[in-house]
Order: sequence, then structure tokens, then C-alpha cells
Amino acid sequence: MTDDGRIKGIETFSVTIPQEATYLGELRPDEAVNAAGYFVRRGNRTIYPAQMRSAVVRVTLDNGMEGWGETYGLVAPGAIHALVSDIIAPIVAGRSPFEVQAIWEDLYDLMRVRGYTGGFWLDALAAVDIALWDLMGKLTGRPLHDLLGGRHRDRIPAYVSGLPAKGVEAKVELARRFVDRGYRAVKIAASVSYDGVEREIAALREGLGPEIAIMLDCHWMYSPAEAIALLRRLAPYDLHFFEAPCKPEDVAGIADIAAHASVPIAAGEEWRTVYDARARLETRGVSIVQTEMGHTGITQFMRIAHLAQAFHAKVVPHATIGTGIFAAASLHASSTVLALPWHEYQHSIFHTAATLMNGRLECAEGHFSLPEGPGLGVEPGPLFWENARLLG
Repeated sequence: MTDDGRIKGIETFSVTIPQEATYLGELRPDEAVNAAGYFVRRGNRTIYPAQMRSAVVRVTLDNGMEGWGETYGLVAPGAIHALVSDIIAPIVAGRSPFEVQAIWEDLYDLMRVRGYTGGFWLDALAAVDIALWDLMGKLTGRPLHDLLGGRHRDRIPAYVSGLPAKGVEAKVELARRFVDRGYRAVKIAASVSYDGVEREIAALREGLGPEIAIMLDCHWMYSPAEAIALLRRLAPYDLHFFEAPCKPEDVAGIADIAAHASVPIAAGEEWRTVYDARARLETRGVSIVQTEMGHTGITQFMRIAHLAQAFHAKVVPHATIGTGIFAAASLHASSTVLALPWHEYQHSIFHTAATLMNGRLECAEGHFSLPEGPGLGVEPGPLFWENARLLG
């Protein structure tokens, strides 16, 4: 094989994503933005920035070719920069992007006594991993889904995630507008269900009819006993899946919920590796795996998907805040997974992200289209650079 280029450098950018409204809906009276620009959702005790942002990496080869990757940069994006510049870039300098899986494994082992199982370290690995796969596609002239073994579908069904309208009636009306545009599934978040989960689910079922799939994201809010009791109360409304019902570290708890549930249990947005997935799949705690490209990167996304298939579980990828780079990677990878009925559609972010990118990034009439071209098929456009800040 000819020498197509070696890794020369890696840069990290913090990119602000323009938005019209606060993510997931307006703040409650007891939620306020602090001096650092963050607020805490009281429902799920999770911190968010008032201005959405993402961490993007650019990997440059010695021949000048560039690959793009992305991870979550919602909070402390400087942490991603520090890990990339101080540890990852010097370690991978001079290596070929075709060594991507070996590079991931080498980097994973470096931090075994320093929080290697999750958090910022594996997020940084995910961003670099995506960029290396992007480079491989560009070097070979092939789209990512070809490198991953070939696609099963050209379009991916999208479910509408989040109905950030105030009040039950407004949420139902917003859901109806999506249904009228061809979407066949919607999901609400318990953490911002200010009128009560049961009331909102009941209203959605009555307003949308029996044919539309309705999902509930619990954002880890309940104990196993509370989650089981809630599922029983929601039984008349035919939930399509019940997401993240208890704390993610409670592996036995989610298995207990699944054993008592009459609907599929979904989880996985916070997982980074196949090792996270294995523990939950072996206990039959989940039957829907919600792999998040922004946390896993492509290498671990595919390993988790293959393990899920071995356990006869379905993959329904998670997707939230990003500039469109890891969204494109997720769509390519998703097209290659056989048992994948839906992909999450964050309507409040996705179309804004599309404006930041050059290349096709589309969701319409209930389906995502695959990006076109070699690698990811998307690259930062003019609006990206207007909102990007080089870290370091």
C-alpha cells in the first residue's frame, strides 16, 4: 500500500450552535443561568449551557488532507482540548489514519488508572476516531458506510425527540404538525414534563391515535420500583419504549425494570464502549441500545451495534447537540446496522447544524437521507467558522 499520509497535527475548536429557544424547553422558575453560563435541569439534575456548543477536532496529515471529528463540548470544552493537545496528538503523530482501530485501543489503555471508562477522555477519543475514519474515506474515495461493510438502507426512519412547547395542548399540537409532515413517532422527556408524565402521554395518545409510536425518556429520574410503578400506570397508552428509567450505574436495577416491563427498555446514550453495553445486555436489562456517536466514535459505535445484534437487541441511535459532524457519522454507521428501526431526530438542533456544514445533511418526511461523498460527506462551511473558536 502506498503511503497516503501520516498524522501531522490535531486542532480543537469550540463551536457555538445558534438556537432559537432553550434546549428541551424554557426554564422553570427554580432553574436559572449561573455566572458561567450554565443551568441545572432540576428534573434530572443535569447541567446544560445556556448557549449550545460542541467540541470539534481537525486532524491534518502531512500531505495536507484534513479529517473532521466531533464530540460533546457542552460543558468545559477546554477539557477536550487539553486531552487532545497534551496526550493524544503527540502519541498519534506519524501514524496512518488506516490504523484507526489500533489507535483507539492504544489510547484507551493509556489512561487505565485515570478514568479510562468514560467521561472527557473517551469523548476526546471519539472525536479523533471519527476524524480518522473521515480521512480513510477521503483517501480511498469511498463513503463511510462502504468502509463499514455496506449499507442496508438509503434512508433512515426518524423519530421526533422532544416537544418543547409549553402546556399539554401545545405539545400535542406540535406533535400533530410533525405527524402531518410524515413522522410516525414522537418522544417526550420526563425531566421537562411540567404537567405530569401520565397526563402528557395520555393526551398524546388521544391526540395522535393508535398508529403513532410514543416514547418516554425518563432521564435516569426514578428508582427501579418507581419506574415499574410508572410503567404500570402508563400501560393503557401503549408506549413504544421506556428510556433511561434509573441511574445508569444501577445495572441490576435496569435489569429488574426490564424483567417487570411489558414494553422495551432503552438505554445507552451515556455509554462509551462495548464494555458498557456488554454488562447491560448480558443481564437482559435493555432490548433497545441507544448508541451515541458523539460519545463512542465510529469504532465503538460499530462494536456495540454488533454486540447488540448478537443479543438480538435493536439499535436506535441517540443524537443531540452537535454541529452535524457526528450526526453525519451516525447516519452512515446506522445505515449499515441491520436491526435499526429508528434514529433520533433532534428537530430543535439538527436543521441548525445542517446550516453549519457543507454537504447533504437532511431530515424530511419522517426520514434522514444519507450524506453523500467520500468519508463523512460533510465539512464545516462558512457559518461554522463564524461560530468556531480555536482552543489553545
